[in-house]
Amino acid sequence: MPNSYEIAVFAGDGIGPEITDPTVKILNDLSAKSSGYSLNFTAAPAGAAHYAETGESLPAASMETARNADAILLSAMGLPDVRYADGTEISPQIDLRKALTLFAGVRPVTVRPGQATPLKIPAGKEIDFVLVRESTEGLFYSQGTGEVSADEARETLRITRDISEKLFRFTFDLARQRRRQGRGPGRVTCVDKANVFRAFAFFRELFDAEAAKHPTLTADHAYVDATALWMVQKPWDFDVMVTENMFGDILSDLGAGLMGGLGLAPSADIGLEHAVFQPCHGSAPDIAGQGVANPFAMLLSAAMMLDWLGVKHDNEDLRRDGSRLREAVEAVVAKGTVLTQDLGGHASTNEAAEAVSAVLVLEAA
Repeated sequence: MPNSYEIAVFAGDGIGPEITDPTVKILNDLSAKSSGYSLNFTAAPAGAAHYAETGESLPAASMETARNADAILLSAMGLPDVRYADGTEISPQIDLRKALTLFAGVRPVTVRPGQATPLKIPAGKEIDFVLVRESTEGLFYSQGTGEVSADEARETLRITRDISEKLFRFTFDLARQRRRQGRGPGRVTCVDKANVFRAFAFFRELFDAEAAKHPTLTADHAYVDATALWMVQKPWDFDVMVTENMFGDILSDLGAGLMGGLGLAPSADIGLEHAVFQPCHGSAPDIAGQGVANPFAMLLSAAMMLDWLGVKHDNEDLRRDGSRLREAVEAVVAKGTVLTQDLGGHASTNEAAEAVSAVLVLEAA
């Protein structure tokens, strides 16, 4: 019997269920055809719509489902007109990051030949880098508990040795994996603002201490403002970047812009035991129910999930199917004939997903 893995599925809000359904279908198809693994999916209710109906944004039962799962597949969450009493957004994804200590937010940025991008890429250059965002502290640390008075407001930025050391170990391991795969030179860039803030000088010191343990990899630094500039001017120079929570939140959207939009931006939030995989985009309630949402970021996130499970459990079949799914999405996007409206096309959600399925079938034949 193949190895069986439990997947908690948070279908989310707005377009969330519309992009979750075809993604789970493709994952089920891959699982059914594999002799090396099987996937079992369990629905976990949560989100803004659930909060509006029940007064709970992340029920205890759903959290328990997530804790017991081998991986968590989470779709778009939140609705602009549904908020907590203090005015903040409903964001179970952030609650999961904190509860499960998912300190490494992984945001791949890739632009393949033929893929539309606002940049002019020189011949022989290719954009393929990963931004690793610390996801549990930084400027998000005091989320929902900031101090607000009539005359001022304060939020707390927190950086700890414990989380930062875990983050940097993860990042250097990722750079080593990418080099083995031929996807990068083994270079890690610490993105900070150490010239102004003591907290970031501390962040950099911890980074340098970890870098000293990896003499076969290259380590360097960049200020966040300069990084934003270079991501536009020369993004092909980056391999793996690591940064604080808020900086990573902003830079990952810039990375999505290089790829053509958030509809192509997958992500993972990874800890020592658990991991959540979700698209970077929002719930887009303005197009919900129309069947035109872009499923590509959700599918790419699912590919990351398969790869992570494969590495964690030393399962080559999972790793191979993760690569196959990622490459199938990239092939459809690069060909450009079946694109959703956000990418300049006219395909429906199901048509876009079916195009990916067709590539997988053809590749397996």
